[in-house]
Amino acid sequence: MKKVKYFYNTQTLKYEKLVVSVRVKILRILGFLSAAIVTGIIFLSVAYRFLDSPKEKSLRREIDNMKEQYDALQQRMNDAKSQLTELQRRDNQIYRVIFEASPIPDSTRAGKMEKDEELAQLQSFASSDIIASTAALLKELMNRISAQEKSYKEIDDLVKNKQKMLASIPAIQPVANKDLKRIASGFGYRIDPIYKTVKFHAGLDFTAPSGTPIYATGDGVVEDASLSDVGYGNHVVIRHGYGYKTLYGHMIRVKVKRGQAVKRGDVLGWVGSTGKSTGPHCHYEVIKNGEKVDPVYFFFNDLTPEEFDRMLKIARSGNQSFD
Repeated sequence: MKKVKYFYNTQTLKYEKLVVSVRVKILRILGFLSAAIVTGIIFLSVAYRFLDSPKEKSLRREIDNMKEQYDALQQRMNDAKSQLTELQRRDNQIYRVIFEASPIPDSTRAGKMEKDEELAQLQSFASSDIIASTAALLKELMNRISAQEKSYKEIDDLVKNKQKMLASIPAIQPVANKDLKRIASGFGYRIDPIYKTVKFHAGLDFTAPSGTPIYATGDGVVEDASLSDVGYGNHVVIRHGYGYKTLYGHMIRVKVKRGQAVKRGDVLGWVGSTGKSTGPHCHYEVIKNGEKVDPVYFFFNDLTPEEFDRMLKIARSGNQSFD
């Protein structure tokens, strides 16, 4: 039942029925609708700003999940990079040192990234920072892995040739010296026996009676077998390969010829005192990559640790050389 409203008319002093015109009704309706629309717009603005729609909630969950997966992937790649770095360190500082191979520079392992062009293309994608950093790290890892594979292949080839290499490297004394009493002068600055001045002595002098056999200290090819009355006198030079050469001087007689292949332990000649010499002895040198080095460090095949320690002390004594 429709509610009827009355008002008190002060002119007639009576309660009269309130009659609302159509115009007023229309204005009231329009006012209500306007207020409702404004209120709705305000509510929707607040809702869109602070509240997520079901689709947005789903997308947000998906993004959060992707970030977690990316963080996990990034951690795994960093772990892989750390492990690869350790392999590279062992490769350069252990494996290549053993086989006397040159280390691989880090710049070669990393390779040329060419990332400026690649990353510029990635900037057009969504989440470009994540994509770019991941792509750059993966590119570097792939370059390093490729370089490491090549390095291990090279080391594998060196392992296959290790037996030949070990047989070629000088590793025994050139004359029999079981009691270690035949070393008369070591490597370094010594007193010259003729001029009595301090002079660099580039090898070891082994005293022995004339005619004592002199042995090749490693496999190789005779590069020189010269007969002379000056300098080293009758001497032999063996090219062992792998950057090594050895020289045996002051022989009374040379047995081998130039170009002849020799094995470790083969007799090259016999102790004498030819050339610049003050007594029968064998002057022995080791040359590595063109540089004369201390031969005392190459007797690891025929000395025990205790004997090697004694040998070092004898060789380092500052006595007079024989040549």
